[in-house]
Parts: sequence; structure tokens; C-alpha cells
Amino acid sequence: MELKDVREKIDSIDEKIADLFSARMDQVEQVTEIKKKNKLPVYSPSREREVLWKVSERVPQKYEAYTRVLFSTMFELSRSYQSLLSANSALEDMLDKAVADTKDSFPERAMVACQGVDGAYSSLAAGKLFKLPNVMFFRHFEGVFSAVEKGLCRYGVLPIENSSYGSVNDVYDLMLNHNFYIVRTIKLHVGHVLLAKEGTTLSDIKEIFSHEQALGQCGEFLKAHPEIKITVCENTATAAKLVSESERKDVAAISSSNCAELYNLKVLSRKVANSENNYTRFICISKEPEIYAGANKISVMLTLPHKPGALYSVMSKFNALDINLSKLESRPIVGSDFEFMFYFDIEAEISKESVRKLLSELSSSLERFVYLGAYSEL
Repeated sequence: MELKDVREKIDSIDEKIADLFSARMDQVEQVTEIKKKNKLPVYSPSREREVLWKVSERVPQKYEAYTRVLFSTMFELSRSYQSLLSANSALEDMLDKAVADTKDSFPERAMVACQGVDGAYSSLAAGKLFKLPNVMFFRHFEGVFSAVEKGLCRYGVLPIENSSYGSVNDVYDLMLNHNFYIVRTIKLHVGHVLLAKEGTTLSDIKEIFSHEQALGQCGEFLKAHPEIKITVCENTATAAKLVSESERKDVAAISSSNCAELYNLKVLSRKVANSENNYTRFICISKEPEIYAGANKISVMLTLPHKPGALYSVMSKFNALDINLSKLESRPIVGSDFEFMFYFDIEAEISKESVRKLLSELSSSLERFVYLGAYSEL
């Protein structure tokens, strides 16, 4: 038999499968109406197990595993479709209202919380996001979350990841404990330099201060000077301030060139970063779910049950709507038995009803699901 002949047979089978799938989805609509009328849940694990058992017995043993995957995928699609037809969830109502209240333009001035001191990269990011930010500084990242949560500041700006050194884990971990929404993000070029007092040379330096992320981004320079002690600070700008206020002449800071003028320091070296193409992504958070025109990214976090295919099951729902996942991050939940929180960055428009329905379905079907915001990135 020729390849062409085999393909023609496969095409004929595919047409029958498509017709049967369409007929099956028609019946799903009927099931949905009955469940809505009788207030029954969309998900019925016992029913799915029953079907998987039957179809596994129907096919040759060599196809059993593939058949279970096929039917599990159909179950996922059926549940997604049922959720689209079902009544709105509390999350969907909230998203519908937020979309209806979509604002045309991002505010130019606001009270903004940042971690560190004047000259910190977070404050530089705030200056890019707002024309006239009134920045309130906090010693720790948690202070920024709390300030927004308590209404002390309308917005907070926090680093979330770096192109060279990866995610800022402290910020991801704090997300679990605070209520907030991401309203905008920005990628800021980070140009680390080595700062010291006037008259100090590189050969004089015995100790360097900086934040752990900056130290990681300048690892090659530091390895080339193993004789220099490294001291971790809360912030790169704090490091520059410490050097400025110190009576010692043998200390330096890895910070931004902006801090040289702020703290009356000189630039000893501009070639300390591992890469000149070094960017940090910052999130701007608020207490309320503000959405602005042009929002084309969505972030959520969720937990998944400990069973095979749980992550695939969620990802398949986005794939069914042709939605791209631009980032997937996992962090262990402190105090849990190897349980992880997953963070998704999604390229999608919250204005689309199908997207809101999908988020609503996930919020209803998962033990923990948190909508973090819809936004655009500068």
C-alpha cells in the first residue's frame, strides 16, 4: 500500500472523529443545562474514571496509555466548554466590572512605595512609570506590599526578575501573603558601576557593598578579585549611601551611576556587570484591580493537586484558546509538604470574554487560584 493510500484512509477517519467530537460537544451542552438546573458541579471525577476504564478496555493494550491521554484531553475541553456556558463566578463578575471601568491612560502622578533609599533602581523605575512620582521608601520589600495593602501609597514598584540573574525570589515569596494587583510592568536597563570615594583606587578596595542580585549580576568581576570581601546590603543605593557615610577609604559599592552624584562618589569602573545587556523587570502594584487601555498581559498564581498531568491539564486549557504562556515560575510554599505555587504570565487581552471565562473556570476548579492583574509593559 502506498503512503498516499494510507493518508487517504487517515483523512477519512479524521473526518469521522471531527463529526463525532462535534456531536459529543452538543451533548456536553445538554449535560451543562441539566447540571445548572440541578446545581451540580461541572467536574465529576467518578464519571471520568468510569469512562477511562471503559475505553481502556475497548482498545488493544498497546494503545491504552494513548487512549487515556486522548480522553483526558477531551474531558478538559468539555469542562472548559461547560464553564463557558455556566453562570459567572465571583472572579468573572469582578473582571467584567474592571474591564467595564478600563481607564484610558495611566496616571502621571501618584504616591509610590519603593524599597531602599533615594537612587534605588526601583525608584528609577518609578520615575519611568510616572512623570511626577512622590516616592515613599521602605527598608524591605514587605514594607512596599504592606504600604499598598493598607492604603499608605496608591502604588508600589518592585523588582520581579533580571535578564542575567533570574527571578527575585523574595518578591515572589511575599506575593503569597499579600493582596494586590499588577497594573503595569517595565523593563529597566540596569547599568552597574563600581563607586568609591574621591581619591580611592581599585587597588585600595578591601570590601564591596551591594544587593545580592547585583552581586550575582557582577559575579565575573568579583571572581577576578577574590581578595575583596563581599557584604550584602538591602539595596544597591543603600550600599552607595553606606560607602558615602563611611570613614573608611577602602570600601566601594556596586550601584548605579545615578548614585554617584546623589552620594558624592566617583565611578571607579563601568565594566563590572557580566553583561551590558542587563535588564530588570519591575511590577507596579495597586490595592484595586485597575486596568488600563492596551493591557495585553495577565498574571495569575495557583496551586495544583499532586497527580500526574496536573500542570499539563492547566496548560492545555490555554493552548485550546491559542493563548501563549510567556513565563512559568514555581516557588515552594513554606510549611507545606513539597507543595508549590505556580506563577503564570499570559499573553492575552482581559477584554476578551473567552479569556475571562477561562480564568473563572480555573478559579472554580482549583484549590487556590489568584488573579494578579491585567496590564501592559513599557
